[in-house]
Amino acid sequence: MSDDVYCGSGGGANTYFGLRVASVFIILATSMTGALFPVLAKRTKWLNDLIPPLALQIAKYFASGVIIATAFIHLLDPAMAELSSPCLSPEWLNYPYALGISLCSIFTIFITELVAFRWGTAKLAKLGITHDAHGHGMPSQHAAHGPEGAGPVVESKTIESEEKDFTGAPDVETGPVGSIADSATAQIIGVAILEFGVLLHSILIGLTLAVDPSFKILFVVIVFHQMFEGLGVGSRLAYMRLPPAYNYIPVVGACLYGITTPIGIAAGLGVRTTYNPNSPTASIVSGVLDAFSSGILIYTGLVELIAHEFVFNREMMEASNGKLALALGVMMLGAGLMALLGRWA
Repeated sequence: MSDDVYCGSGGGANTYFGLRVASVFIILATSMTGALFPVLAKRTKWLNDLIPPLALQIAKYFASGVIIATAFIHLLDPAMAELSSPCLSPEWLNYPYALGISLCSIFTIFITELVAFRWGTAKLAKLGITHDAHGHGMPSQHAAHGPEGAGPVVESKTIESEEKDFTGAPDVETGPVGSIADSATAQIIGVAILEFGVLLHSILIGLTLAVDPSFKILFVVIVFHQMFEGLGVGSRLAYMRLPPAYNYIPVVGACLYGITTPIGIAAGLGVRTTYNPNSPTASIVSGVLDAFSSGILIYTGLVELIAHEFVFNREMMEASNGKLALALGVMMLGAGLMALLGRWA
């Protein structure tokens, strides 16, 4: 163990206690704003009319960059530091456990989603509906998310054909007339995976903020961090295509994101006299959870977001160079800003 790092229990900072309590409500407000705004803007008529379609599209691509940067800069790097802490026994330094856990997480999520899609495809086949895993034959449907009609034409009730993209054409996630909307189960599974990784991360952030001695700097950074990340989660939730019976899910998902970091802060304040983020137990738990969450977000960001938005999306593949450059630029801006925040938190 290092003499420079306190590895025992307790040791949480007691400075700025009033501001730490206030941070519960401030971060609740900023997190809720970031996560709920895209959802409400997409679903509330007056907001949808007020906000240009271009703004929502920009938010969606910006969100993809934020999620990918979060995976590498805000999850995988801290996990590597936590699982190589000087407070841990030397055995933890004999193998890059954080990278191994992240790798296992990626394959776990992939296999889980693969089994879910195979099960869903089998169910659709019984209804006479075929599923195109790469989106071929559908000009604007996402790969692995949009089953095609085979046989009788079935009218989709969950597609809003009037929505527009950058140029005023049908929205990139809207299928042609006669297609069937994305499987609700598939979408819910995808978003649940994303939320699971982000929520674990948010709780750990809250615990750290509650006891960290460098509170002022960390507090300011986390306010922006949670807003950007909330925008990322909310933008993905906003574009879910669900039957009316499941329309509450995006709102619930946004609210869950909004409350997790404040819950973490409140819990941290409650145990600040006994909780030390540098203790062996805390380092192992947070390191393992961060590493596992990083795998979730790496898979989600690269496969579910980038691949489906750019590679398997025929409309984007056939889009003008200007539209493609704008989407890529906005996505890289989101990744860059979130990565920059990693300098302080």
